[in-house]
Amino acid sequence: MDFQVWPEAIELGRLFAEQGFELALVGGPVRDLLLHRHSHDLDFCTSARPEQFEPILRHWGSGFWDMGRKFGTLGALRRRPDGTEVKVEVTTYRRDTYDPDSRKPEVDYGDSLEGDLSRRDFTVNAMALRVPDLVFVDPYRGANDLAKQVLRTPVDPRQSFDDDPLRMMRAVRFVAQLGFTIAPETAEAITRMTDRISIVSAERIRDELTKLMLADHPVQGIEALVQSGLADIVLPEVPALQLEIDEHHRHKDVFEHTLMVVDRAIALETGPDGPVPAPDLTLRLAALLHDIGKPATRRFEPGGKVSFHHHDVVGARLARKRLKALRFDHHLIADVCDLISMHLRFHGYVDERWTDAAVRRYARETGPLYERLNRLTRADATTRNKRKAQVFSSAMDELEDRVAQLRQQEDLNAIRPDLDGRQIMQILGLKPGPQVGRAYRHMLDYRLDQGPVDQQTAEQELRDWWQREGADQA
Repeated sequence: MDFQVWPEAIELGRLFAEQGFELALVGGPVRDLLLHRHSHDLDFCTSARPEQFEPILRHWGSGFWDMGRKFGTLGALRRRPDGTEVKVEVTTYRRDTYDPDSRKPEVDYGDSLEGDLSRRDFTVNAMALRVPDLVFVDPYRGANDLAKQVLRTPVDPRQSFDDDPLRMMRAVRFVAQLGFTIAPETAEAITRMTDRISIVSAERIRDELTKLMLADHPVQGIEALVQSGLADIVLPEVPALQLEIDEHHRHKDVFEHTLMVVDRAIALETGPDGPVPAPDLTLRLAALLHDIGKPATRRFEPGGKVSFHHHDVVGARLARKRLKALRFDHHLIADVCDLISMHLRFHGYVDERWTDAAVRRYARETGPLYERLNRLTRADATTRNKRKAQVFSSAMDELEDRVAQLRQQEDLNAIRPDLDGRQIMQILGLKPGPQVGRAYRHMLDYRLDQGPVDQQTAEQELRDWWQREGADQA
């Protein structure tokens, strides 16, 4: 085996061996070693009980934790001279017994490394490296599956997924992270057992979806999620995008279009110092869900045309409901849904260039989502008509240039009316109430349309508006 092992792993192995205990590096770190991938989080298993190896970890690390003690797991952290950190978790050999109505195992300590590896999710994660002597242990031919880029369970997949249904979500997540395929018998078991996912908490499913979307190959993961049937349960709005295409192909396959938009949006993410650093969960989720309102709004119009009127509004409502059910963060939900509801805003600019006032309003109303929205809009333009694509791209370039020029003149996000609420009440003789809010909104619109004006002009506009519209509704 051609790999370089972490010196911290070898050092820990010696410390355990001195006390008469076995120690082996297991799971993801071993897989990543063979793939030449980098990792600072190391997982080990040992013949020692937690109370026996706790003193070793406390002495070895500069930090220690024991939240997993009831599962036989303790952790430690060490800071290297260069400032980087190495985190380790050590677990006593285990054999798990599962309740059919729960994915949480009843933990029994095992007595061998090979027995511990049998309970792992996939063969590529069921390899180990004994330390400090560096003996490679691979009872389920994980290295062979790694070379073939195949995901297969160490035991019968039906037993594996029945024991822990979350492993089905982990399978599609690994497709996204590693670019692997799922072995046929494993894929068939997932398809037959999708209903078992219902015992898994929404938070666990959300975490797997998040890892999938932030991975290197999220589109492959989404396809695997849909093909397996898991998406019908955990994210049904996405497989619902597989609409029938009419015989004249007058509209795109919405699911295939969505996958293309996700890929294009990812390509538009920036480096760490850019406005949308990769990977960006908000942009990727918005790209995935931006058209989920189409199935509910599809209409066949005269002449064979197909319409999806208001699918942006409907899609935002559906996305909010689904993301809340999956227990996503409230701020992220709000941003994703705002992007979905606004993803068609720019299209009017292509047909008729906006005034400076309209450009100011677009930049201000999109606010902190401006950069993401423009990237989602660009990604959504998947037409194969080169002329249309060029017109669209040029229009977006022009809009962004105009926003940049206007921002040099003033902070568009900080635009306020030329009169504040106190001045409005004083000029119109009003007390706090809805009329003041209406007047404030009018003066904000006036400010966006006209740019800054002097005090006298602003006061005259307020009085004219009040005489024209405001007083009648007071």
